[in-house]
Amino acid sequence: MCWACRIAASSHHHIRQPRASSSGCDTPPRSRLGRVASVCLLLCWLLMAWPLAAAERAVVGSLDSVGSETLAGLMLRWGEQLERDYPGVRLQLQASGSATAPTALAAGTSRLGPMSRRMSAAEREAIVARQGHPPLEIPVALDALAVFVHRHHQLEALSLAQLDAIFSDTRRCGAARPLGRWQDVAGSKQQGSITRHGRNSVSGTHGVFKRQALCGGDFRLDVNEHTGSAAAVAAVAGAPGAIGYAGAGYLTAGVRAVALENAAGEAVAPSAEAVLSGDYPLSRPLYLYVNLPPGERLPPAEAAFIALVLSAEGQALAEESGFIALPEALRRAARAQLGLGEG
Repeated sequence: MCWACRIAASSHHHIRQPRASSSGCDTPPRSRLGRVASVCLLLCWLLMAWPLAAAERAVVGSLDSVGSETLAGLMLRWGEQLERDYPGVRLQLQASGSATAPTALAAGTSRLGPMSRRMSAAEREAIVARQGHPPLEIPVALDALAVFVHRHHQLEALSLAQLDAIFSDTRRCGAARPLGRWQDVAGSKQQGSITRHGRNSVSGTHGVFKRQALCGGDFRLDVNEHTGSAAAVAAVAGAPGAIGYAGAGYLTAGVRAVALENAAGEAVAPSAEAVLSGDYPLSRPLYLYVNLPPGERLPPAEAAFIALVLSAEGQALAEESGFIALPEALRRAARAQLGLGEG
């Protein structure tokens, strides 16, 4: 029993109970006791709800996010959920590419920087030079980088050496010669020239593909670069002889994801299970970088947002958006580092 109920019950015992009269006009003691109990329950509910309402009022403000286009849709969903939980918070999102996140963090124009690749040492140093400390790195989800062909294309799998020979001039993954026509690609029944689509250099997806699929080499000059992953996939869907890359979550009915051979020579599709097991060769963590000086705590609005991102609810939203939820151990480690407790 809450203290309001105890006080109400105590007061009731000190009320002189009237004797029932023959007229029946006096209020029966049990009816009066019922009213006391109802008032007691209402008081308890109000007392329990008051701290929650006060907490919601305390989490207010605007969150600015500058960075990854790949993460834009998921950041928006997280922001919408945060606004439902805390009506006084608003997320303002600018999604021009991962390379814009370090610049915004260094300049202080944003405290949140989502990136679909890991921040480079040079980018960190630039932030330290301007802000006096490095950004905090928080993993927020996992992703498979998929290679797409037209839905009617019969190609089932590619090795990384073949993929490199299709997209690069340097062929650092070991191919003997470039691949410019589909009839030169082993396993392909398609004929004609290969048309290539990908992301622009501001994109983290571009950087990950360059590092992992091209073994750090250089893209061919005839790769069509797109500012968004959806545009790259749409271009592949519109041309039977096209091939392109993007996050696996951008799969549409107009394209197919090609399996890729891993180090053991096994053709592996870009599934969540293959990413978590390490069998799929083109996978990546997705990050949120935060401008947080050492020793300081996250402001309430930022803490609420990141707590949501690392919660079971936030990771379910990531899966609904086509990404892969973080393993629980990684979520716990990140929450502990930030002092957010269990979620």
